[in-house]
Amino acid sequence: MINSVKSPNFSIAIMAAGKGTRLKSARAKVLHQIGGRTLLAHVIAAAAEVVEPRNIYVIIGHQAEAVRSALASTGVQFVLQSEQRGTGHAIQVLKQHFAANKIAPPENLLVLSGDVPLIKPETIAALRDFHLKQRAAMTILTARPADPSGYGRIVRASAKSAQVKAIVEQKVLKPAQLNIAEINSGIYAFQTKALFDKIDKLENKNAHAEYYLTDVAALLVAAKQKVLALPGTDATEVLGANTIAEMMQLDAAMRAATAARLMANGVSIFRPDTCVIDATVSIAPDAIIEPFVQLLGSTSIGTGTIVRSYSVLKDAQIAENVLIRHGSIIDRSSVGAGAWVGPYANLRPQSDIGPGAHMGNFVETKKAKVGPGCKVNHLAYVGDATLGANVNIGAGTITCNNSGLAKNPTVIEDGAFIGSNVTLIAPVNIGKDSYVAAGSCITEDVPADALALGRSRQTTKPGWAAARRAAHKSKSA
Repeated sequence: MINSVKSPNFSIAIMAAGKGTRLKSARAKVLHQIGGRTLLAHVIAAAAEVVEPRNIYVIIGHQAEAVRSALASTGVQFVLQSEQRGTGHAIQVLKQHFAANKIAPPENLLVLSGDVPLIKPETIAALRDFHLKQRAAMTILTARPADPSGYGRIVRASAKSAQVKAIVEQKVLKPAQLNIAEINSGIYAFQTKALFDKIDKLENKNAHAEYYLTDVAALLVAAKQKVLALPGTDATEVLGANTIAEMMQLDAAMRAATAARLMANGVSIFRPDTCVIDATVSIAPDAIIEPFVQLLGSTSIGTGTIVRSYSVLKDAQIAENVLIRHGSIIDRSSVGAGAWVGPYANLRPQSDIGPGAHMGNFVETKKAKVGPGCKVNHLAYVGDATLGANVNIGAGTITCNNSGLAKNPTVIEDGAFIGSNVTLIAPVNIGKDSYVAAGSCITEDVPADALALGRSRQTTKPGWAAARRAAHKSKSA
């Protein structure tokens, strides 16, 4: 939690009720993803660095239940805005929520938008602390983007004053105001009493017949209450997205920032512009990430590990000094120190690969525990299986784990050697240091130190092929 000017009662409201019609998408705007998280999840994560999640009120409306379900694990409070009649109306609904549930409103309330995923906790904390220190009725976070077109402009009382005289929307700017570069970010801090005293006085005399939170500034200025502006340090933090193209620009910016942060901490990322690395990924120093790699979700990678091109890791836990060769997929699985994976291996969920194990070309695992030093080097499938230490699995070997009615386990104990093209019909147990001959179909348990053969005896008929050709030739004559 970021330290602050002390406030006994400070909360954050996040506007997340809108539809986002310009996205041309059936999905709620705040549920679109960049950097591996929904827009709203990014904003909540930043807010939760500043206040406890229980003091965050997310105002939902469009696809409310989908939004609530997607973010339920964050621990925030949800407030339903069943009709979406503007940002001012959202705060009216929040006021009614406090009253209806007999909740004492916080002394101060900071308002964020659910579609500004680049906002940083430090920026939120700076706005909070400035607002509290200045004892303002309203503090507006402002920015100076390269192109302020389309944004409401901040008119200050004077060039050197923090006092705001007005917020003027783009379409009503006077000629003398066209050169104002400072914009309203749509992020505010309020003394809650001052806000709630004015919120029901908003009017909806506009093209959309909506109540705008921005208009509270004019009401407070008219009442001679303190309305201040605080410039943000980076205009990109407050940028939202109204189209898919704009959202992908935010995604690119976030991923570039993630790669830059990782490289600053000692990770080598070759051609970072070609990699897809979620903001939630952690990578230790001296790891190497080659071009065209995807690292997603809660993936963590240890020091000295190499991830070669075209590999995709999702929610994967990779220890130190692992080599992941080209084109491998690791999904919700772990790989121990010094192991090798790939090329083109597929570790499906709940695979646990032990230290020093080799999982080679086109090997697939699922819900498998592979012990230290095991070798599964070629074209094998290991599913619902437990392998002890130093087990060898030959090329083309599979565990037949699905009976059609249930998944059954295979257990292969320490040091067992399974030859090529073996079929292990689960449930079956292969004992310690035993051998299974190549080409066998094993349906019964194999004791320790035994040799198991489960194949038919070879029959060879000399001259058979020549006779067959001769017979075919005579029929064709």
